[in-house]
Amino acid sequence: MGSPTYGVSSVDWENRLSMPRLRVQRLERLKAELARSDLGAVLTFDFHNIRYMTSTHIGTWAMDKMIRFALLPRGGEPVLWDFGSAARHHQLYAPWLDDAHTNADSDGGERHHGARAGISTLRGAISPSAGMAEDVAAKVHQVLAEYGLQNEPVGVDIIEPPVMFALQAMGIPVVDGQQVFLAARRIKTIDEIGLLTQAASMVDAAYEELYEFLRPGVRENECVGLVSKVLFDLGSEQVEGVNAISGERCSPHPHVFSDRLLRPGDPAFFDILHSHMGYRTCYYRTFAVGSASPAQRDAYKICREYIDQAIELVKPGATTADIVRLWPAAQEFGFPDEEAAFALQYGHGVGLSIWERPIFSRLTSLEHPETLEEGMVFALETYWPAADGWGAARIEEELVVTSDGAEVITKFPAEELLVAGKRYYTTGGALPLERDSQSHINNRGQAATIGLDKEVP
Repeated sequence: MGSPTYGVSSVDWENRLSMPRLRVQRLERLKAELARSDLGAVLTFDFHNIRYMTSTHIGTWAMDKMIRFALLPRGGEPVLWDFGSAARHHQLYAPWLDDAHTNADSDGGERHHGARAGISTLRGAISPSAGMAEDVAAKVHQVLAEYGLQNEPVGVDIIEPPVMFALQAMGIPVVDGQQVFLAARRIKTIDEIGLLTQAASMVDAAYEELYEFLRPGVRENECVGLVSKVLFDLGSEQVEGVNAISGERCSPHPHVFSDRLLRPGDPAFFDILHSHMGYRTCYYRTFAVGSASPAQRDAYKICREYIDQAIELVKPGATTADIVRLWPAAQEFGFPDEEAAFALQYGHGVGLSIWERPIFSRLTSLEHPETLEEGMVFALETYWPAADGWGAARIEEELVVTSDGAEVITKFPAEELLVAGKRYYTTGGALPLERDSQSHINNRGQAATIGLDKEVP
């Protein structure tokens, strides 16, 4: 049986995903990784790590502002300092944060709440003279002191320099804590796998609508708007991005959409990244608009073969090095080195963020391989430029590592190149979906044939 998707609502008549179990198991994994480390605590300003630790969320508007922070002390429970009234909301509606804390001290205050009001520097917008960085450090120091950890190293994921300096001024050793969080998030729980599968199923639906929509005359940005509406209508929390790339923009891959009009015969590939209850997707598909050139068809075939070979090797005990050895070196598809070609033949863990452990890249994985384990969820993505110099193919599949192999949770058809748009008919019948001549001149061979390689006087 594959990963079940269920419905997104809770019901009494079916045992579905459990959010209480998700909260408990995520925190247990983080505590276990902290116990294995030499840190006294982990301090996070990153929204994904805050959510993993505390199971709280205040929207996506604040994700780049570093205004909220949470601390997990060794042997203790999470303490979250949140933005203004959000802290009071958590006290009312997120009781798990208070379960292991005294509800209030003898003065009737909220010192012992798991959720507390607190604010950082608004990325420096609050004047340094207001002392907000020092206030953050004092709040963290107080909790550490309650556990006798004020002199122990504190692992931090991301941090504003003034806050780091303030922590150091109080004698708190600040070190890299990213690896503790990444290690905890590396293996997914059953509920995380379910949410990731549900997130992918929403993108299945978005691609269905996009396939029906693609035709000459629509713009890349319109495709982004369509996909975003479908996902939000289905309950997406955030559409993190939609890469919409077409025509000559496919090679080299620019990693950003534009207002380009799609034209007959265009290649077009898309990457859809969104969040469902925090869990993300990274999910490429490639189409041809109206028809495809032989070069585009061949590029797609090569791209598909590389990803199929990689999927075939996925199982517990295999390594990221085993996978990337199957993929071509950068020089084989037009780049001088692996850094220049980074993320074209690529793989990455998917969870509360789109780039988690493990990472698959010829840049790092051959010398620093990671071993695949049951319960990992990651995406593998391949790319190949068309020989005519015009288009390219891009395919991505998300996988769950099972006890004996891999389960693909991205279901929209991608075994062969799909041609979107209306069918055209001539007096001799249907216009072929593969056409030798396109409306663009894309190499000197074609140009010379019709005499356009001559210099203009």
